[in-house]
Amino acid sequence: MRSFRAVAWDVDGTLVDSEPLHHRALLAGSLRWGVDLSDLPEQQFRGIHMADVWAALRPRMPADLGPADWLAAINAYYIANSGDLKPLPGVVQTVAALAARRIPQVCVSNSNRPVVRANLAALGLSSYLTFAISLDDVSNGKPDPEPYLRVVERLQLQPNEVLAVEDSRTGVASAVAAGMTVALCADLPIERPDLVTRVVDIAEILGWPGLWRSRRDPPVQAALQGPPARKGDGSTR
Repeated sequence: MRSFRAVAWDVDGTLVDSEPLHHRALLAGSLRWGVDLSDLPEQQFRGIHMADVWAALRPRMPADLGPADWLAAINAYYIANSGDLKPLPGVVQTVAALAARRIPQVCVSNSNRPVVRANLAALGLSSYLTFAISLDDVSNGKPDPEPYLRVVERLQLQPNEVLAVEDSRTGVASAVAAGMTVALCADLPIERPDLVTRVVDIAEILGWPGLWRSRRDPPVQAALQGPPARKGDGSTR
């Protein structure tokens, strides 16, 4: 049995279906300088560090445009339109159920802090989370292990005591490198079946403690260590 004492959520694509808005923000922000990126597939930069996005697109940008101004324009569009965001199915109920069991929950994102705050505000999840790690809180974002190492350091837990929930190769690589087990809520190849288990529907977490059912892998019994839920108690305090 794998025992976990906390949950670390990725945000984009895991808690919220934000990739379409991120793509629109990338296009709108770049278009401010006359750069048309409409030829890019929507999933082109899913889970990718924005510094790497800038490096990939730099040849298409004006010579006098710097990454800070470009990113500020993208983030401004995203935040202005974040009211349209919706949580993925089962997310709010899942987070609330874990909070009722007084299981610490955090989020770990490759987005900047203002974008993370906008996401959590749109979902109404801020009050359930102990803290958030954003791109502004680390020197190296995912796939580097630093974001998840910051999590276990602040929670004062061991990596194998925290379950990461991810949807991208970048996020999985970061969490695995930090020594954590990952619940993968996306249809991606599983390269480390000893450390990654597949979740068909993120709402299945509501069954904890119980069985993780998966498409291709044997069920993994996962027990969350914490006091039993008290009826009507949705507080993390």
